[in-house]
Amino acid sequence: MMLEGNRVSRISVRGFAVASATAVTAVGSVVGVASGSTAQNNDVEATASGTTLLADIPAGQQAQVQTASLTQQAETMAIAADASAKKDAEEAARKAAAETAVAKKKEAAEKAEREAKERAEAKAAASRSEVRDASTFAVQASYTVAEVQAMARQIVPADQFQCFSNIVERESSWNYRADNPTSDAYGLVQALPGSKMASAGADWMTNPATQIKWGLGYMDGRYGSPCGAWNFWQANHWY
Repeated sequence: MMLEGNRVSRISVRGFAVASATAVTAVGSVVGVASGSTAQNNDVEATASGTTLLADIPAGQQAQVQTASLTQQAETMAIAADASAKKDAEEAARKAAAETAVAKKKEAAEKAEREAKERAEAKAAASRSEVRDASTFAVQASYTVAEVQAMARQIVPADQFQCFSNIVERESSWNYRADNPTSDAYGLVQALPGSKMASAGADWMTNPATQIKWGLGYMDGRYGSPCGAWNFWQANHWY
């Protein structure tokens, strides 16, 4: 039987696992009582039935129990911290992956746009080159519509010929000597004034090939191609 002055209040071991500060306070209380404080009339009961009580543990092992309780608490907190850190890392990884996917999609779209632009520019350059490299035609005193159209087919790129033809048909009906009486427009493509075509050749008034070369260069330079010019013509009835 324990002496009255040395009687220790029973404290549940589970109480030490609540928080480290609480555990330290509880340990201080035990030490204070053990050192000579007046015993309480009623013992402090355990917070949960069936738990091992500090008073039931030999005095020499009480410090070990208290240390083990605090150690367990620290380990629990460490595990929780690790889980939280893992969750944060996974969320950061998902966010980074999403941002990378968006960046790659944008890069692919920009690349496709650049390539399409380069193809269009190459096509336009090829068209202009084809005009510069067009074969010269033997000069004749006059040319039939069929002969003029044959010249155009040799000068104008195949995929642009129909658009070119649509414009010429409406501007001059393939008459290379067409002269607009109300303006200075002249020739197959009705250059205004007709003298503009001198940049393609001094024989611009009598040579359909010269007019075709100038007209194709004009359509490429102003609208990108004869088909671009034809689209504009359909909307405005001039080009």
